[in-house]
Amino acid sequence: MSQVLPGDAPLVHDLIGIGFGPSNVAMAIALSEHNKDVGRQEAVTAHFFEQQPSFGWHRGMLIDDATMQVSFLKDLVTLRNPASEFSFLCYLQSKGRLIDFINHKNLFPLRVEFHDYFEWAAAKVDDMVSYGHEVVAVTPYLHDGVVEYLDVTVRSGEGLEVHRARNLVIGTGLRPVMPENVERGDRVWHNSDLLRKVDGLEGTDPSRFVVVGAGQSAAENVAYLHRRFPGAEVCAVFSRYGYSPADDSSFANRIFDPEAVDDYFAAPDSVKDRLMAYHGNTNYSVVDIDLIDDLYRQSYQEKVLGTERLRFLNVSRVTEVEEKPDGVRATVKSLVTDEETSLDADVVVFATGYSPADPLGLLGEVGDRCLRDGEGRLRVERDYRIATDPELRCGIYLQGGTEHTHGITTSLLSNTAIRVGEILDSLLDRGAKPAEDAPRPVGGGTGGATRQGVFRK
Repeated sequence: MSQVLPGDAPLVHDLIGIGFGPSNVAMAIALSEHNKDVGRQEAVTAHFFEQQPSFGWHRGMLIDDATMQVSFLKDLVTLRNPASEFSFLCYLQSKGRLIDFINHKNLFPLRVEFHDYFEWAAAKVDDMVSYGHEVVAVTPYLHDGVVEYLDVTVRSGEGLEVHRARNLVIGTGLRPVMPENVERGDRVWHNSDLLRKVDGLEGTDPSRFVVVGAGQSAAENVAYLHRRFPGAEVCAVFSRYGYSPADDSSFANRIFDPEAVDDYFAAPDSVKDRLMAYHGNTNYSVVDIDLIDDLYRQSYQEKVLGTERLRFLNVSRVTEVEEKPDGVRATVKSLVTDEETSLDADVVVFATGYSPADPLGLLGEVGDRCLRDGEGRLRVERDYRIATDPELRCGIYLQGGTEHTHGITTSLLSNTAIRVGEILDSLLDRGAKPAEDAPRPVGGGTGGATRQGVFRK
């Protein structure tokens, strides 16, 4: 429990953000635009902390020809504020590529280009973020028996700092998932490691890769490795009979509309489960049909020419991985016959997805004041605020990890701009500003409050 003497009391931020990926960049932009439109007395003070040394978003997956699976119009701002200077179109104009992009007649930019857009936008609000700062703890500050503030302990190269906030917004992103009993290593990768590690193979003349998974990332990894290493065999292993195409049809895409969040939130649990079952094929373990067709075409061509390097081990799963100094052995078991096949490879890549980071891991005893539903999941209000006991007066907002309450878009780009606007509205409605005699932050700079700021669908 924080016990700070009055003379040493830290300045109080209206909002502290944990993490600075696309969602919290969008949050910072919304705050910046709000503060620009209101007087100084109504500005919301905020600061964000990011443990990476600079902005980065799935860098290991920025394959040179991979495109977004979301329209460029679902950028960080446009659905909330079409006139924003932070839009993807403004980015293109600043880079001198607006006309070229229009002539391209494509809604889906290259992934590397959209990452560059994110970096461009993040740089425009970099006075609101401290990079290289890891949040290691959140503790309650009690006043008259209620939690009035949250003290956020941050670690950097200069040691530990404590920052005080009235509200938190947690945007710590996703964590790679590996199969049970499989550890990442020099030759056992998660697909998020791909581009970071693949350069180390140059000059080694690899002979075989094994890629595990049936989703978009798995198929992209297969295509990329097959193209980059023309002397290597690439084996794709998945439990399905073949890659399943993503449902990108217009009616199905309504599941990503902002209004769909309202419907999902209000629906009974049985209907939520049915909606996820109906529309999971818009996003989960599915592949763009063009990529499926390209891989099949390549595979068939190799069969005709007698130069097969693409192998598809379907209705199968990897049951064991043994890493060796000079390679790795994967045991693949047929789900139909139980027959096992050993594959000696240079690398096994697991494209086995991600899971949201557990927000309670940072909250410590504050987490004990967060309410849960009958299945032990966090209760989250419509405004993305964790439901808490009445003695916790601070708002704790989630950008991710709310699929069970808000639906499929919780960690996707589709509703990012709308979501941060709703969080900002909630902050303002709940009174982000303090009482007149409460301590206020002054100035800006790294680690301080600032007066300028309250891939698929």
